[in-house]
Amino acid sequence: MTIRIAMWSGPRNVSTALMRAFEARGDCRVIDEPLYAAYLQATGLDHPGRDAILAAAPVAVGDALAALEPHHRCALQYEKHMAQHWLPRWPLELIPVGPRIRHALLIRDPVSVVASYARVRGRPTLEDLGLLQQVRLHGALTRRGHDPVVLDGDELRTAPAAMLQALCAGLQIPFIPQMLSWAPGIRATDGVWAPHWYARVAASTGFTAPGPQPTTLPPRLAELARALRPAYDHLAARRLRPPGPG
Repeated sequence: MTIRIAMWSGPRNVSTALMRAFEARGDCRVIDEPLYAAYLQATGLDHPGRDAILAAAPVAVGDALAALEPHHRCALQYEKHMAQHWLPRWPLELIPVGPRIRHALLIRDPVSVVASYARVRGRPTLEDLGLLQQVRLHGALTRRGHDPVVLDGDELRTAPAAMLQALCAGLQIPFIPQMLSWAPGIRATDGVWAPHWYARVAASTGFTAPGPQPTTLPPRLAELARALRPAYDHLAARRLRPPGPG
């Protein structure tokens, strides 16, 4: 029986590196942003590589979800989702739950997210940054009896071994030390958008410590980070902690 791990991240976190960690296990199939095509089709947004993305995956959200049903013999299937790809018009009840599916949220402090996103995409909005969607997902899944695991990406980068052990324990799967490192390069399992976005992770061989958090933001970005703070604090209060001594 394949266990599905649905990891819902916001942008400018370590979501692709975490996908690398799961692929390095050797017992896990990974799927990169399976809702991206449906998101682009529904919104009409012009992202880099849009035509290739639309051609590579189902463009209806129901079809995209159905395609995730495992048809292989791997012990695990890791699905790297971006929370902002789940649009408000799509009922959260469509997201499957059950004993074979483990949902998790990958969060990051909004000051760091806003500063990083603005360097790449200019003028972000609340809906661009995933935290509000993550709170909605957490609430909807919890109401259905599924308590998602919450992981802070910067804490993962600071203490990768301890936090990966905590993550695996929370997901009820064994920790494998091979998750701590991987070979560099682009993978066949990367989305077709990888040439546009994955240069940094393609050069990586493991998790690296986060840089210092910005001390100041321009007024508009600071306002955005403040607006996201309650959502982050709500989820951060529920996040995993590294295992204690012994």
